[in-house]
Amino acid sequence: MSIDGEDVVALPRGSAVIAHSAQTDVGRARQVNEDAFLAEAPVFLVADGMGGHARGDAASNAVVETFRRHLEAGRPSTPEQVLDAIHTSNEAVRALSGEGEEGTAVAGTTLAGVALVDAGDGAGFHWMVFNIGDSRVYSWDGRTLEQLSVDHSAVQELVDAGLILPDEAERHPERNVITRAIGADEVVDPDIWLIPATGRQVFLICSDGLSKEVDDVRLAAILAGDTGHAAGLAGELVDAALEHGGRDNVTVIVVESDLGSSDDDQTTRDRPGGLSRAEEDTTPRDGGGAEHGDLSA
Repeated sequence: MSIDGEDVVALPRGSAVIAHSAQTDVGRARQVNEDAFLAEAPVFLVADGMGGHARGDAASNAVVETFRRHLEAGRPSTPEQVLDAIHTSNEAVRALSGEGEEGTAVAGTTLAGVALVDAGDGAGFHWMVFNIGDSRVYSWDGRTLEQLSVDHSAVQELVDAGLILPDEAERHPERNVITRAIGADEVVDPDIWLIPATGRQVFLICSDGLSKEVDDVRLAAILAGDTGHAAGLAGELVDAALEHGGRDNVTVIVVESDLGSSDDDQTTRDRPGGLSRAEEDTTPRDGGGAEHGDLSA
């Protein structure tokens, strides 16, 4: 399934033109697509239901439907509304878990995405990046691809501790074990980042069906190209994952926003220096917070 589109989101002064390309594919090895996505400006997300657990496809779709109910399409939300959608998604996915012949069957899913929000208190509009699990959010400035999210995975913790190298993580036997997920615990612990919304910005959101098949060099080359692919950039990226083996479901969203403004609007005006990060109250955790059960993605 692929969806491409462009929307204009009205702001108090000026507007945001947000284009997107989104596609999901079951891959070459799986029978069921447990990925789901939401691509309705100004919120874009990918949820990767966990294989080997109960109703992974239902879990990922529950997240999408919860966000649809909580956030109004076509207008910026607030960070609090996004966080409320995340916590309500956790409750919805936990409700899918139940007792079976082999004990409790736990439904779960990753979640990664971006939403245009009004940060309040005169701070202006920001892109709110959020993540639970090992689906990813990247930024692309035309030359550099940067991973914004931090994987909640066993191998990422080993890399952070200096016990293995990043390239070793790709071959490690625990490479599919994630340490946080929607539905895993009563209280979900997302990482969030607030990035000032200004000028032209591009984000890549994907499940690990892309990131584990296609390296960053190839991702950047595709984003930099003018392929003319029928399904846009998302389709080109999905095809690259399938060509490399397609061992998992793969879902990709590419988001391009361009914020226009009037001369006296200081919150949406293009700023020199490219993408910058705002200080925030909630920052990525390094493992010092609440414990989370390990789950296989």
